[in-house]
Amino acid sequence: MCGINGIIDFRQENNLSQSIRQMNDAVKHRGPDNEGLFIENNIAFGHRRLSIIDLSGAASQPLFDNSGRYVLIYNGELYNFKTLKSELNDYPYKTETDSEVILAAYKKWGENCLNRFEGMFAFAIYDKKENSVFIARDRLGIKPLYFHKSEKIFVFSSEIKSLLASGFVRRKINIPGIYDYIRYQTVHAPETIIEDVYMLMPGHYLKIKNGKISQKKYWDLQFAENREPESYDKIKKNIEELVISAVEKRMISDVPLGAFLSGGIDSSIITGILSRLSSSKINTFSVNFENPEFSEGKYARIIAEKFKTNHTEILLKPEDFLDMLPEALKYLDHPSGDGPNSFVVSKATKNAGITVALSGLGGDEVFAGYDVFKQVFRFHQHKLLSKIPFFIRKTGGGVLSGIKQDIRSKKAAEFLKLKNFDFENIYPLSRLLFTEKEISRIFSSGEIPENKVRKIISEINVNSGFLLSAVSQAEIKTYLQNVLLRDTDQMSMASSLEVRVPFLDYKLIEYAHTIRDKYKYPHSPKKLLTDSLNILPSEVVNRPKMGFLLPWEHWLKHELFRFSDTRIKSIASRSFFNEENIISLWNAFLKGEKTISWARLWIFIVLEDYIQKQKLEQ
Repeated sequence: MCGINGIIDFRQENNLSQSIRQMNDAVKHRGPDNEGLFIENNIAFGHRRLSIIDLSGAASQPLFDNSGRYVLIYNGELYNFKTLKSELNDYPYKTETDSEVILAAYKKWGENCLNRFEGMFAFAIYDKKENSVFIARDRLGIKPLYFHKSEKIFVFSSEIKSLLASGFVRRKINIPGIYDYIRYQTVHAPETIIEDVYMLMPGHYLKIKNGKISQKKYWDLQFAENREPESYDKIKKNIEELVISAVEKRMISDVPLGAFLSGGIDSSIITGILSRLSSSKINTFSVNFENPEFSEGKYARIIAEKFKTNHTEILLKPEDFLDMLPEALKYLDHPSGDGPNSFVVSKATKNAGITVALSGLGGDEVFAGYDVFKQVFRFHQHKLLSKIPFFIRKTGGGVLSGIKQDIRSKKAAEFLKLKNFDFENIYPLSRLLFTEKEISRIFSSGEIPENKVRKIISEINVNSGFLLSAVSQAEIKTYLQNVLLRDTDQMSMASSLEVRVPFLDYKLIEYAHTIRDKYKYPHSPKKLLTDSLNILPSEVVNRPKMGFLLPWEHWLKHELFRFSDTRIKSIASRSFFNEENIISLWNAFLKGEKTISWARLWIFIVLEDYIQKQKLEQ
């Protein structure tokens, strides 16, 4: 895993050497093992390497093909590179890397090579003969790729901080992005929190030639409507084979490999499969807390004992987490409410001697593990509720939120106020932090930009009998890609740790997407997955879902009060916010009002901290 940087100077007016070095320095943490540079004419490539496969110097990048025509910089892992290498056996390989296989594949198949790749990646190839640059990102967007373009320059990188370090990007806040962030604790791609900085979308590539930029989608998740129906036994068998295959592909490594083990269903299944496939004991890691209320340690121990792993429990006190928080925020490449959690787990795992870790990330999105799957399904099943006159439902919602002053009741009241209980109306509410009415109070401007989640899901087809697959697609394209994957990448790479995600194998996702609701509905937690991989004890399968719980509400009122209070007051004073109403939210939280959760205030705190650290202009 690595960091890549590139500059294309359309008018050849700039000192590319200085800029590309500054960009490389900004992502040094992503690749501490080696640095490489390529500068020729109007092109500059930079690379920071974290060695995973072929640790020799010959594998350093930028990497040139055998003819010298093509130059590659690459961040990722190609899991089927050995298969492709045997198919491309007429190429004179000099290394044992997957990087060189990408060069050989592009040389033979051009842009169509992407359809043959299985893995997570973002890479760029410079064609000296055509004087063109080809930039691509993996199907699910596991690896990031940011860019800035103008008439004079095109700059790209694995991180936003590197783009800012180039000197070509103005440090200006993207105001429409702020609305998106306050709604969903993220800015949905292709936009970012920085004006004129974009993400290359998952499953897309760019080609830049003669100053012209073209973009194309090469993959998207679609329904397979004409597929023949299968029995449940056949579906379970197929799921089992696909999950095992996905894990096996991700075991290749020339450095120590382990697995995150929270004791939940997803990480436990990954651990079970790894232990069966490995010829030696596997290394597993769990982060636990002294307070059993916040610890999943006992479940992780059950799995570690069952599969006989070399298990390491990393015991953290809440004050340990607090001590690491400033460092986590320093590495935050894009504001997010969840980033620090990922940083702590990654740092602890890296400190235990592991460079590659497998994660259960994606299991909830693929196998209906979140409450939102049941929520959308149930509301959709009770569409007759929409026949009740709107004013009655709206009144009922108001009464409900008035009687029971908590977040759950407030969200239920918002659902009742919907004019229609269809997918396009229900889903955007599921992860909304603030209602549209609250948004209008938070911001100083009366004009509210379009809800990005509503726009994204408007392009998803909801086929009869496949509602859960539509929810899965919505989760992947919103929360997973724009929060979880971005946080996982930036926070794990801050510790130079590579995280692999078997549940996001595109073949597994494509197949799971074709399974009907009657087989996928989670009557028990992730029933389809646990039925297919029948390897977990019942106390793990049926355990309560905990997540990564920490006493944030207490911290914001005590240990983090000064840090939080100064940032809340600072962000409230910015021109795009309504200062009085944000301070009112903060005071209500401090007084213990149940409808104001710590998460709703933390996103403001993180945003202001990010703006200050990156020296952003309004």
